[in-house]
Amino acid sequence: MAPQHTLAEEAHVQHVQKRQYKYYNLMAILGMAFGSVGMGYSASIIGTTLAQPSFISYFDLATRPHAVALISTTNGLFQAGSFFGALLINVVGDRWGRKMTIAIPSLLVLLSGALLAGSVNIGMFITFRFFSGMGSWWLLGAIPIWMSEITPPQNRGLLVDIHSASLLFGYCSASWIGAGFYFFHPAANNQWRAPLAFQCLPVTIVLAVMYWLPESPRWLMQQDRTEEAERILLKLHDRDEALVEMEQIRNQITVDSTLESSWMSLLTKKSYRKRTFITIGLSFGIQMTGVLVINNYGPTIYASLGYSTSQQLLYQGGFNTLGWGCGIMAIFIVDRFSRPRLIACGTAIVLACLVILAALIASYPPGPEQNKPALKAALSMIFLYIAFAELLLDGTQYIYFTEVWPNHLRAKGMTIAMGTIALVNIMWLQVAPTAFASIGWKFYLCFFIPGYIFAVCAWFLLPDTRHLALEEIAAIFGDAHELFIAHGGHGGHGGHGGHEHDEEKSDNAEVELTGEHFPASKV
Repeated sequence: MAPQHTLAEEAHVQHVQKRQYKYYNLMAILGMAFGSVGMGYSASIIGTTLAQPSFISYFDLATRPHAVALISTTNGLFQAGSFFGALLINVVGDRWGRKMTIAIPSLLVLLSGALLAGSVNIGMFITFRFFSGMGSWWLLGAIPIWMSEITPPQNRGLLVDIHSASLLFGYCSASWIGAGFYFFHPAANNQWRAPLAFQCLPVTIVLAVMYWLPESPRWLMQQDRTEEAERILLKLHDRDEALVEMEQIRNQITVDSTLESSWMSLLTKKSYRKRTFITIGLSFGIQMTGVLVINNYGPTIYASLGYSTSQQLLYQGGFNTLGWGCGIMAIFIVDRFSRPRLIACGTAIVLACLVILAALIASYPPGPEQNKPALKAALSMIFLYIAFAELLLDGTQYIYFTEVWPNHLRAKGMTIAMGTIALVNIMWLQVAPTAFASIGWKFYLCFFIPGYIFAVCAWFLLPDTRHLALEEIAAIFGDAHELFIAHGGHGGHGGHGGHEHDEEKSDNAEVELTGEHFPASKV
């Protein structure tokens, strides 16, 4: 009896085994990564800004009533803006293109960064934190969509993870620039302004090079701009790989145009509903590790351990530098292991670090008679936390968000992901200052149970999307009947004999692009 093949196996297309991308593809990714740097910087700079004595003094946050609430609001409104920015990923990206949905938030981050640096009262500062959050998180979701749609399947994890490493470089830069200006003492005592202004630089670079960066060939195909899409794909990828992908994309988009694409269909259609629940669950679960609380309130945490202001800023810089280094290492790890295993193990390990941190603080509370070795051990847990978070979790989530959604719904899927993350973080970041002040280490207990439940669910329930073309992933979710195969021209329905015939056919087929015939290489 012939062996049975799963729908996912029959939907698989043989791609070339040599390097699939050209150096232009890599350079385009690196150019757009300046937007990721800008997002990371604008999101992280508040950590060192809140530790600047000149900032606290200028806005009277040490003496005015409701100062803690105002500090919470600077983070809470940033996340509120993030939610509205996430909603625009789909609206702009699907209608005007993937490049446009990066250019607009880059301009928003540029303008809000300048106005934050020039703020004359706390109301103005909080207002433009909202717009900074809108632009930053719009970039956070829009850039990996563009990256995933211009990269080949074999190297997608590696290339898209440059987004995460660049975010971390932004975090790192914000920490050290903020720390550097702490030791700078101008006569006007306004050293808090310059670090905020620096967030304008990376997005200015993105806007300057945007003209030379390619549009997503998948989006172009959806707009019937086939010839332009073909030229870009041949410029980005190895010729043989580009031919396979072009036929695959063309056929899949032909099918996509007949499928439901409304917001309601994300709940009414079973395969879309599964993607929606996975996206919401992954977004919620990873935020249950407390990653933004640890980053944004790092100086507050170090202060609770008894460290001085200068030490707080230096440790925050070290924290984000370690994160950036581990983010770079993650680029070379992410495609070597199953996506669900990375997510589940990463979640379990970082929560273990928080468990030990909470136990150390509870057993050896900071104070005049504090146990210094225990204090150092608690500090080491914070650094181990960020190391494993960046090695296993941070970049993997953005890759996974873009992989699980089909072309015609990818922007909607990323909108759901970024919106969920923003809503969860509004809650955490708004309550964190009050929680740290009132219950201290017990605040960490809020992360443990939901976080570990998520880790178990990720291990057993999340499908692995590694090394599959974006069009092939549909088969994992039961949409193989909607999948067109390059060279074969039909979904994976046949038995084993038909599958062998498809392989033989693809070896000898010609791939037809607009106006030309190119022989398909044997792979």
